[in-house]
Amino acid sequence: MCLINFHFQAHPTYPLIVAANRDEFYGRPTAPADFWEDEPNILAGRDLEQMGTWLGVTKNGRFAALTNYRSPEHMAVGGISRGEIVKEYLSGDSSPEAFMHHLQKNRKRYTGFNLIAGDTQQLLHYHNVYNEITEIEPGTHGLSNDTLNTPWPKVVKGKRNLKEYVKSHESLHPEPLFDIISDAEKAPDEQLPDTGVGVQMERELSPLFIQMPEYGTRASTVMLIDYSNHVTFVERSYEHGHSAGENRFDFRIL
Repeated sequence: MCLINFHFQAHPTYPLIVAANRDEFYGRPTAPADFWEDEPNILAGRDLEQMGTWLGVTKNGRFAALTNYRSPEHMAVGGISRGEIVKEYLSGDSSPEAFMHHLQKNRKRYTGFNLIAGDTQQLLHYHNVYNEITEIEPGTHGLSNDTLNTPWPKVVKGKRNLKEYVKSHESLHPEPLFDIISDAEKAPDEQLPDTGVGVQMERELSPLFIQMPEYGTRASTVMLIDYSNHVTFVERSYEHGHSAGENRFDFRIL
């Protein structure tokens, strides 16, 4: 997962609004979002290589999402899959604080990551390289591959467009949220971050929606949870930038 835009506890109808993109190599096997057979409480897509996930929600309202930290020393293959972290939170019953402190104690087992975890009442963010746990304040937030609300062009644009939409509509619909995260415009070179991967790669990774020959946005997810605890969860899958299906789920948190 490389971009998570979300609006938390600052809307009259929805305490949690999420619009997110997962970027991955096209060849990595992935299952589209569904309730898992081995963990029927979890609704999420699934990485079939390591059997973890990047974003999910449960029938009792637990939510978690993860992005990798973009830095050459944290891009090597090996160690425990970071997708296991989201799975572990969703399948457990520990509080967000207890889970984050557990991660702190074990942070060196993983390459760099960001985790958002909690529910509609409380969200926490943890970055294992900076080793910071932060309680997320109400408002509009963006997370890519540095830390929460780092002003990369895609984060700034995603936050701005999400905020404009949710502030001007009391009833929200998935389609405008998908429009926001389908933006494939590259950022100007002078606005690119320097994460150590070279200017050409920075350029290719700068849009909200990424399209490269072997790597790009594989799935987009929109999730709305209202104050009646009704969840709308829609995932769109992509292959080489082209639509490969949509799964929608509507349920009420138990």
